Amino acid sequence: MTIAGFNNIGIIGAGQMGAGIAQACATCGLDVTLVDLAQEQLDRARGVIEKSLGKFVSKEKLTQEEADKGLQRIGFVTDSGRLSDADLVIESAVENENIKADIFRSLDEIVQPQGIIATNTSSISITRLASYTKRPEKFIGMHFFNPVPLMKLVEIIPGMGTDEEVTRRIGELAVGLGKETSTSQDYPGFVVNRILVPMINEAFTALMEGVASAEDIDKGMVLGTNQPMGPLALADFIGLDTILAIMRVLYAGLGDPRYRPCPLLVNYVQAGWLGRKTGRGVFQYDG
Repeated sequence: MTIAGFNNIGIIGAGQMGAGIAQACATCGLDVTLVDLAQEQLDRARGVIEKSLGKFVSKEKLTQEEADKGLQRIGFVTDSGRLSDADLVIESAVENENIKADIFRSLDEIVQPQGIIATNTSSISITRLASYTKRPEKFIGMHFFNPVPLMKLVEIIPGMGTDEEVTRRIGELAVGLGKETSTSQDYPGFVVNRILVPMINEAFTALMEGVASAEDIDKGMVLGTNQPMGPLALADFIGLDTILAIMRVLYAGLGDPRYRPCPLLVNYVQAGWLGRKTGRGVFQYDG
């Protein structure tokens, strides 16, 4: 199957986001190569995808046959050289510019000249990331939201050099995956995280200053503003290290004191209390 001229999709990074993007692409009929340096991470991603597909089958959103075929379309590999024939490679590694820069330099040498490179970064400049390649015209931001199989939005962020045709095709691909799109200019945090993450940071400040307990802060936002999840629980779900990385990008890029990371958030990250993925963040989690 082909969507917007794409058939063979590569994904770098088999974490929660990478696995979700792989599932979304594969269940829509695209061939996917999911790459990670660690085989154990790939094995974990396979298990996560199988479990997620099972939930779709139990809720009758997919048949068992469709779920099985979707999983079969995903290759789990440690060799990024397998991406040489990819029409599109989506980077979904940790939110660290130095790591991403190394990935893009490598991909630029591996991916076929006509191939497009996209990044799932949640805050870092697309134009700057594109500069690590020799194909800025074929480089774009394609920001999915977690959990990818369920969340409907994809932010499309062209860089300064991105071809309009590339922007159009990436938008068509997102729609073909059953998503809706919004387009953002290339500014720190784009749209969603520029608004969302400072709100989470302010919740940490309220907690640090003793304005209310974590439970009451979240209850107030859920019941008072009709949000499905409180900002502190959401931070734990996203990962406090990711929240801090985005705040630092916002603060460095915009230079406004209102984007300064809360010291309590910094302390949680330094303590290794990163949220659900470590079993402890603002709240504690079992299993």
